[in-house]
Amino acid sequence: MHRSQVSLPRTDGYETEDAKQALRRIVREARKQRPEGERARAAERFAANGLAAVGEARRVAAYVSRPTEPSSLPLLEALRERGTAVLLPVLGPGLHREWAEYRSADDLQVRAPGRPPEPSGDVLPAEAVADVDVVIAPALAIDAAGTRLGQGGGWYDRMLKLTRPGTPVFGMIFEEELIADVLLPVDEHDVPVPAVITPERWFLLAGSPFQTEALAAQSAALTALTERHPLDH
Repeated sequence: MHRSQVSLPRTDGYETEDAKQALRRIVREARKQRPEGERARAAERFAANGLAAVGEARRVAAYVSRPTEPSSLPLLEALRERGTAVLLPVLGPGLHREWAEYRSADDLQVRAPGRPPEPSGDVLPAEAVADVDVVIAPALAIDAAGTRLGQGGGWYDRMLKLTRPGTPVFGMIFEEELIADVLLPVDEHDVPVPAVITPERWFLLAGSPFQTEALAAQSAALTALTERHPLDH
């Protein structure tokens, strides 16, 4: 089902955090309206495009999705099955976060109300993200400059500063959450993302606006190749 871009108002004149909160409410409400069956179908396409996007990466940092977010579980399983190590966030004291390796969906445990489930394995320090080849980060929306509207905790921005320079970072969002007509509010601590995964495609943000024939063709070709020849190593 094709959906039009989420309509976000201009926020000129607002304090940055007030503007972000207003936009978060709009996107969260739009996500709540998405039927469960549509989310499930999108999850499989996220997995196919995510596999194509990370390529031969041996170690990936990702996340466990909340109910209305783009579902990450099929992608996590697909990465695990082909032998890719996947690091997931683990909640520490306060807003401190660390990592643990994904083993299976059955291994994920809810440790705090309102928080995504976490792996039960050995905890790795936050700095372990410097050893990954690719990062897949959640977002509510991403604009043409790569500005990522997150949930508001600021943890992913702090984490992204710990990655190796040049590490590919993909924001995972629904297609209509690509915002091409306005720029999202940004703080000095916000870290832009250079690439995007949606149910329809994956691509680098260089050369925005988002849709170009070359990038669309590349994404479609790689997705089709992945479907015909699934990676099994």
